Amino acid sequence: MQVNETLNEGLKREFTIVVPASEIDAELNGRLAELAPQMSLPGFRPGKVPPALLRARYGDSLLGEILEKAVNTNTEMAMNERGLRPAVQPKVEITAYDKGKDLEYTVSIELMPEIDPIDFASLSVERTIAKVDDKAVTEALERMAAQQKDSEPVADKRGAAEGDVVVIDFEGKIDGTPFDGGAAQDHHLELGSNSFIPGFEGQLVGAEVGESRDVTVSFPDDYQAAHLAGKEAVFSVTVKELRAPKPVSIDDALAQRFGLDSLDALRDAVREQMQGEFAEAARAKTKRSLLDALADRHSFAVPAGMLEEEYRGIVHQVVAHGEGAEHKHDDDGHEGHDHEGHDHHDHSGHPSEDEKISEEERAEYRQIAERRVRLGLLLSEVGRVNNIQVTDDEVTNAIRSQAARFPGQEKFVFEYYQKNPQALAQVRAPLFEDKVVDFILEMATVTDKEVTPEQLFADDEADAAEADDAAASTKTKKKASDTKAKAAAKPKKAKAAKSKKEEDAPE
Repeated sequence: MQVNETLNEGLKREFTIVVPASEIDAELNGRLAELAPQMSLPGFRPGKVPPALLRARYGDSLLGEILEKAVNTNTEMAMNERGLRPAVQPKVEITAYDKGKDLEYTVSIELMPEIDPIDFASLSVERTIAKVDDKAVTEALERMAAQQKDSEPVADKRGAAEGDVVVIDFEGKIDGTPFDGGAAQDHHLELGSNSFIPGFEGQLVGAEVGESRDVTVSFPDDYQAAHLAGKEAVFSVTVKELRAPKPVSIDDALAQRFGLDSLDALRDAVREQMQGEFAEAARAKTKRSLLDALADRHSFAVPAGMLEEEYRGIVHQVVAHGEGAEHKHDDDGHEGHDHEGHDHHDHSGHPSEDEKISEEERAEYRQIAERRVRLGLLLSEVGRVNNIQVTDDEVTNAIRSQAARFPGQEKFVFEYYQKNPQALAQVRAPLFEDKVVDFILEMATVTDKEVTPEQLFADDEADAAEADDAAASTKTKKKASDTKAKAAAKPKKAKAAKSKKEEDAPE
């Protein structure tokens, strides 16, 4: 193997590598010798086919495999001999090859930067802490009680108002003919809940007990039942009872609605949950403060390929969520190019995602991307040097936590991750990141600051966009994997059972 370095610039390296024809020929002969005992041709017993005949019959089909192996082996050897650590997959281009002649190819490599972490003992990080007091628990219970629906019969004779619950019998007809699912008896309908076809509930405002009304509505054009979509229906409705909203008391009965025996047990459960939420928020802010400090005190170069990939990911997210600015002209009045001369149009002539955001946004997102990549590389290096690893049990526990969000579908979530190594890696990555952060925090000086719950959860929205700096791509991938896991479970999910009244209701 001959290796000539053709580029040495910053983190970029390029080499021309020549693999002698004799090496390729020897590898091919060795592969044919391995397969010979299994080969048979007409007129020859298995394993007795002459090598020259085997080469003539199967040599060309094996050559692609041999060349790929030669490229991979020699590229790895060249990097190892020079102590090079690639940041991304090397790019290989074959420049010359004919059967029986030397193989020549070029390799373009982006290297990992030299990272010299600071003394983490010199870091000072503030940790905000908020206590869960009795007032906060009481306010949470009041919100829980307000979300519960309860009603009582109206004693006075009056018409129904928004917020009231009417108990009704109804039957719907289209062109005078009843239709399936258009009738029910003793159905409880909260006026103003928008749970029925638009316009249905409003026509019952003012109705009194014992009154019958004809309610005329039109099914939406996109109604799920195609045979009803866009059609006008007349419902004959009789009001049998009128009920008014009733405040739900904060007592043992409220606790029992949540599966607990007493109000004291509910208070304890609420306090425990709030403490967990406060701790999680405090950790997030502490981590963010640490990342800010690390970003300020490290300034090594980052691989251009990784930077570009992260930048493209940010832009794609912004454009996909409609957060980017409308297309703007560049300052020089031209469209489709930034000041670096990059073409914003794809090969089909359509505007690229870059073109859908402003020049100022491009600059801002590149800065965010560079910060994210640098922090990601730094944490990765700290973990590598200090042999910080994520165990299989930790990954399993993380998947189990995700699976718990889909009751009854846990099996399908686990199967999804078992069949998708990339998704599994996306679960492992944030676990690794958190372990490295904890490792650094153990050496840093951490001071506690007590704040109110409002201060703990107060977030500047502009800063929040950059909060997941350290391997933002890691978090983005994790969120994507959560979504895919949910999708994997959803098709198998059993439909929730409905009462007969609910099935008949014209939702």
